[in-house]
Amino acid sequence: MQKIIIAGGSGFLGQSLEDFFVKRGDEVFILSRKPKANNHIYWDGHNLGEWVNDLEQSDVLINLSGKCVDCRYNEKNKAAILSSRINSTNVLNEAILTMKAPPKVWINASSATIYVHAETQLMTESNGVIGDDFSMGICKQWEAAFFGTETPNTRKIAARISIVLGNKGGALPKIKMISRLGMGGYQGNGQQKVSWIHINDFCEAISYIIDNPNLQGPVNLAAPYPTDNKSLMKQIRQALKMPFGFSQSPALLELGAWLMGTETELLLKSRNVYPEKLVNTGFKFKFSHISTAVENLVS
Repeated sequence: MQKIIIAGGSGFLGQSLEDFFVKRGDEVFILSRKPKANNHIYWDGHNLGEWVNDLEQSDVLINLSGKCVDCRYNEKNKAAILSSRINSTNVLNEAILTMKAPPKVWINASSATIYVHAETQLMTESNGVIGDDFSMGICKQWEAAFFGTETPNTRKIAARISIVLGNKGGALPKIKMISRLGMGGYQGNGQQKVSWIHINDFCEAISYIIDNPNLQGPVNLAAPYPTDNKSLMKQIRQALKMPFGFSQSPALLELGAWLMGTETELLLKSRNVYPEKLVNTGFKFKFSHISTAVENLVS
């Protein structure tokens, strides 16, 4: 049995990981700004506190903290997106340096959005091209804060997470909803790549990283076969038995994003990511192709 601490673990990914590890027999604690359960521990995400005592002698730290990027990128939200990630990462680094028995493994969230828009070149950890727009800049600063402090007794992994498909949160429930309303066509030209991972494979991959001492540094969490927007929407429509789906032009998407308080980048950026480190070290995906993932999740 391992003692696992999940910072910012009250969302879709954190709850999924908690369920996964509890079923496996591990002891899981959640660092939260708004504790709601017996295993929740208060922290504010940027100051040392009593939570440090709970982190001491733990086996695993997983940090998922950060303001949701599903919002308008105005100056206020941009500042909050950056500070929530940097502050939580910095204070965890600070806490670990005070410990006699720090966690053996620390997995810090990052994003597959760190790579440039790519429709043909696969982005791996070794050859992926990282750019300089707002989203890529956030990821670069986030990882720089994470790796900038040496923690000799704690192995560090930056999990570059792609779109996680599951029914309890994330993008899939929204896609199913608009598809049922007849708006499940492709977005933009539909050619943009979609890097994704089934929620079950996401949890298994996190567990695999914890148990594999050879994995460190950035690790892409994505299925080995990216799809494209047009194919993804078609697969979901077919699974829902929807015979049609209206597509949306970039101009219409801009209007819709403004009305819904989000950004079109989340739909139009081509994320073409390959999990080189996971594949090369022997991780086996249960859901490698989007067809099997959709068949499992959509009905």
